[in-house]
Amino acid sequence: MKSENKKIIIVVLLTLISAYFGRVLAQQKPNVILIITDDQGYGDVAANGNKIIKTPSMDKIHNEGIRLTNFHAGTTCAPSRSGLMTGAEGNRAGVWHTIGGCSLMRDKFAIMPQVFKESGYATAMFGKWHLGDEYPYRPEDRGFDETVYHGAGGVGQTPDFWNNDYFDDTYLHNGEPQKYKGYCTDVFFSEALDFIENKKDKPFFLYLSTNAPHGPYNVPEAYFNLYKEEPLLNEVQKAYYGMITNIDDNIALLEKKLEVLGIKDNTILIFTTDNGAAYHTVKDGKSQYKYNAGMNGYKGSAYEGGHRVPFFIRWKDGKLIGGHDVNQLAMNYDILPTLTNLCGLNKIPNTGSDGRDLTPLLKKEVQDWSQRYCVVDNNRFQQPVKWKNSAVMDNTWRLINGKKLFDLNKDPGQTEDIAVMHPQKVEEMKAAYERWWAYTSRDFSHYEAYKIGSPQIKETIITAHDLHTIAPVTWNQSYIRDPYSSKKPAMGNGYWMVDVQQEGAYQIELRRWPRESKLKFNDTTPILGKESEWYDAKPAGIVIDIEKAILDIEGLHLEEPVNMVDNKVLFKAYLSEGRQRLQAAFVNKENIDFAAFYVYIKKIE
Repeated sequence: MKSENKKIIIVVLLTLISAYFGRVLAQQKPNVILIITDDQGYGDVAANGNKIIKTPSMDKIHNEGIRLTNFHAGTTCAPSRSGLMTGAEGNRAGVWHTIGGCSLMRDKFAIMPQVFKESGYATAMFGKWHLGDEYPYRPEDRGFDETVYHGAGGVGQTPDFWNNDYFDDTYLHNGEPQKYKGYCTDVFFSEALDFIENKKDKPFFLYLSTNAPHGPYNVPEAYFNLYKEEPLLNEVQKAYYGMITNIDDNIALLEKKLEVLGIKDNTILIFTTDNGAAYHTVKDGKSQYKYNAGMNGYKGSAYEGGHRVPFFIRWKDGKLIGGHDVNQLAMNYDILPTLTNLCGLNKIPNTGSDGRDLTPLLKKEVQDWSQRYCVVDNNRFQQPVKWKNSAVMDNTWRLINGKKLFDLNKDPGQTEDIAVMHPQKVEEMKAAYERWWAYTSRDFSHYEAYKIGSPQIKETIITAHDLHTIAPVTWNQSYIRDPYSSKKPAMGNGYWMVDVQQEGAYQIELRRWPRESKLKFNDTTPILGKESEWYDAKPAGIVIDIEKAILDIEGLHLEEPVNMVDNKVLFKAYLSEGRQRLQAAFVNKENIDFAAFYVYIKKIE
């Protein structure tokens, strides 16, 4: 018995020792927190020279860490995020637009959370996703263990939960709607802090992607009041700056949490943004405070201000500290290979592999950095247009739209075109663009398709936000409420790409209002919210007189009359496996057809 007891004791001790050293070894891998804000420009941080904005927490990361001063994202939201997540050129990742079915990140790529998860990390994302709202493109389908996020590219856009307005909203928690109390940014950071608390004993990757300060410019009044008396800001900017300071206050809470848990020094903390600053105008025409760090252009522009963004990284245990600058050209798709190296992650197949590992620059291990040509563009079309809104970059040289050449060393504001003075440089950069276009355009004709009828899902919800069309897209709930509130009526027709996973019978439900609204065809809705300096109200909802519904898919053409006292029209169709074009439309009393705003699809017995 004594011998047996000794064996038991030895086994228990070995188990405890193994568990202890396993935990120690696990914690040797750094945690990673990647904070990315929406539409915050390079000049919207006090540490980058802005004399009005209040960002002490961002400034602290800037001062303590390492700054990439020549770091570039995409010119708009979704293309930028696809490059960051995949490590591929954003366009090559299938995302060159923010709506119209061209913001679905190709599912052939393994992306950042999947790489971390493969190496034993816990993974989470909170906030804005904007790379696909249905299976298999949702964040929980792409490697995140824990998710809380809004729909589409902003709170209140068409796929988002009905009547979300930044305050006390309903977000998707691991794909299921859940009501939250508080302001959107506060909610996302609160969820992040809970995740950190729960995962403090193992390495984690946290993607904290705020929708703020993207419009609508809704902000708690107290944050608007921080800038209320600032004479240089117009009314929109006061709300916008308030949103940024609110983010900054939440970063302070996150930093405090890391300190209390004793994991701050072994956490890689990154702060960056997704594109240049949005340009803000107001009804009275008052111009905005134009601090843009001396750059030309804003969000969407091929000029520097459209895509050069702040990037600060700090990791004390990894010696990524000291407040120094890295001035070489760097891209958002460099971050995945860089983190793979810094964290010692396993390399897995099918990542983008277009970026460079920036570790030698961060650690000052190289003096010379080989030349590279990089391209950004803004192609808000169904098919990208060659040279459209493009910038070819070679460290400090910029070729805009294949025509205008600038040397940022001498002309950081890009005011003097010197193309005629440097014809050889122009030809070199045009040749680089031609190589880039040939490489990235191979799959432009292949649209991603929502997979319907998969055993992993109960239902697929498709909205007009993702409609393939050249007509105005009903991408925002303001246009759902009143399509005529757009400059051009947002009532276009088109199609969606779907990929039927199982042959069989399907129920396809067409709606004018989303299901959660419980509204009927003949219902109206009041104005959402009360217009103020810190809140953008949404218009009242109107009645659209609809006579019939039409469904076209796989050679089937079906029609049903619309009863205006109902809330939906149901179709049943037998579908074969494979990719299909789906058209689902309404016809109004003027005999104008337009795509159904909401389509619900599920497999039935």
